[in-house]
Amino acid sequence: MLMVVAYDITDPRRLARVAKLCEDYGGRVQYSVFEVRLNDDCFDQFWDRLQRHIDPETDRIVAYRVCQECAKKIRVGGKMVLTEEPPVAYIF
Repeated sequence: MLMVVAYDITDPRRLARVAKLCEDYGGRVQYSVFEVRLNDDCFDQFWDRLQRHIDPETDRIVAYRVCQECAKKIRVGGKMVLTEEPPVAYIF
């Protein structure tokens, strides 16, 4: 499944940890926006790990599921390179 994950993190140290975790699971499309292609179980593990890295009082993360038909209709302007291939391995 394709998920779009975006975040707004107030602390630079937490921001770095969240960004690194997102890079491990997906591709960056904007500074704080990632495309993540994972099955439901792997996404749940990823989401749980993200939750542990944020301060729920000051930070915000959001994930939007993009259905397969809608994913085919995504439009991109300018330079953006993402792979359509799912990751080969996950590192936990």
